[in-house]
Parts: sequence; structure tokens; C-alpha cells
Amino acid sequence: MRMRFKPYARPELLACPFHVHEPLDHAGHWHELYARPNQPWHVEMGCGKGGFLAALAPQHPDINYLGIDITDKVLILAKRKVEAAYAAAGLPADNVLIASLDIERLTGALAAGDTVDRIYINFCNPWSKNAGSNKHRLTYPRQLLQYRQFMPPGAEIYFKTDDDDLFRDSLGYFPASGFTVTWQTFDLHADEPAWNIRTEHEGMFSEQGIPIKALIARKGPDSAVTWQDPKALKKAARAAAENA
Repeated sequence: MRMRFKPYARPELLACPFHVHEPLDHAGHWHELYARPNQPWHVEMGCGKGGFLAALAPQHPDINYLGIDITDKVLILAKRKVEAAYAAAGLPADNVLIASLDIERLTGALAAGDTVDRIYINFCNPWSKNAGSNKHRLTYPRQLLQYRQFMPPGAEIYFKTDDDDLFRDSLGYFPASGFTVTWQTFDLHADEPAWNIRTEHEGMFSEQGIPIKALIARKGPDSAVTWQDPKALKKAARAAAENA
């Protein structure tokens, strides 16, 4: 169901102290926007309604967070959830920011100096391969190579999805893009890690009996990237599917 236009969203976001109004103006200087700029920086790609960010960021004032989504009508809901979470915790929202950004064009908003220590990708659009739109997946190599530019060696991506095809394909995407999958599961809730925070979508899919798939991938050396060869990508995806 398509979310309706919210005329109040933009004015309310512009009045929000942790909303970045012109994100493209801060390329190379994102860390300077936080009260404690030298802290690790974690980014949620596609923060949606903000439940995950609101639960995570107040628990870790020693880490700076950024939640990205493409549209104000969704980001306004994240703003309200984050605001309420910090108010409930009695803390200033000084280690969290939200911004409207097109993740597929992330390189226009980030630049050298914007060091991302961890990325979260939670229940992104699976974009069907049959429709030829899989290149828009947030775990597709074209995207992963964008993230690599801002991630130091050893930085990690935490990825969760309900979609079997997306997950199995991603098990090939990550190695082809120079990431090592250090942990994976086809049923996250069967032996749920203590660090897991259940998102809105996660609760919904779980209630429907759909197993949640998840992985952690660590950035490896540039020499490990093989995606320039499309055949290598197909081979990696096929091998991952056979071993899954």
C-alpha cells in the first residue's frame, strides 16, 4: 500500500534538530555534525519508520548513528519514534541524525573522511530478478562497492531479510564485492542473538511464520573484489546457493 503525501512532514523535519536538511552539503564532513565527532559511525540504510534506530541509538551514546530513507513521508515517522525514545530515556538526541537520501546515489552525499564503521540493512525491497530490477537491491554489488569506499578494513554490514531469493543471492553478492560473510542464519529467531533488535517488519513476518534470514559481512581487501567480471558474480551466487 502506497503511503499518502504528508504536507506537514517537511516543515516538521526542518524544525527537528537531528534532521539533516541538506545532506549533499555535508559530504566529507558528516562526523562534524555530531556532539562527539570522534565516535564510531553506524549507518542504517533505509531506516523506514525508525523503530530499529529508535531502539538502538539511545542504548549506545558512545556511537554516532545516521538513519537514511528516501522520502519525507516515511522519515517523519522515524523522527517521531527517535524523538520519543530519547525523551523516554531522558537523554539528548545528540548521537543520532536522520536524512532524506537516495541510497543508490550515496557517493554524492559522502566523501573522503566520512568513515562508516558499520552498516545496517534491514528488510530492504527484494527487487525481483525476474523483472530485471535486481540491480536496485541494496546488497547488489554495485551498491556494496559504493559502501566500500567509506568503510575501513574490517568494517561490517549487518543484513536481515524475509526474502529467500534475495538472501541466497546476497550470499554471492558479498564475496564478489570483497566482503567475507562471517556469520549467517536462515532462521534468526531459532537461536536469536542477544544483539538482535526486532524491527516492525521483522515482527510482522515472524507472526506470519516466515523465517528471518540474516548475515554479517566484513570488508576485505580490494584485491578480493571480483565483481568486474559478471561471470564471477554468477559463479559466486551459484556456489553460495548450493552450499546454503
